[in-house]
Amino acid sequence: MDVSEPVRVDTVLAPVDGSDEASSAVEYAVAVADRYDATVHVLFVLGREVVHGMDSGVVDEGDVADTTQEFLDEVVAIADAYDVTFSTSVAHGYSASVKTRHPGSVVLDAAESIEADFIVIPRESVSDAPAEVLEKAAEYVLSYASQPVLSV
Repeated sequence: MDVSEPVRVDTVLAPVDGSDEASSAVEYAVAVADRYDATVHVLFVLGREVVHGMDSGVVDEGDVADTTQEFLDEVVAIADAYDVTFSTSVAHGYSASVKTRHPGSVVLDAAESIEADFIVIPRESVSDAPAEVLEKAAEYVLSYASQPVLSV
């Protein structure tokens, strides 16, 4: 990298799972986007238990959509406070038919798809809450991402 060229960040990817750590990661992602006049894409990654529950009919998809939307509404408030443009999407972090699909690969696939220049991901939490999908994905993303990664 030529040090005379300024760092360019156009799109920041913030994968989330509804955890407190994910909320903190969004705050960092929005701050980075604000600093570089970039946009933020928030990717809500659904966990194994949720995906399997929806596939088997045990978990109501409407309840999952409502919970996801509640979290994304919090994201809107964070982004609005900085006047940062953002977009959102939801992805299944696991697949019964594709064994290589896991939260880390989903994050990297999304980063490639949206052409992210920077990723902010929550690191491992201190709790064992099943909703915290990304806690083990941070190491994978840090190891294999082609863009800079901030783990918070």
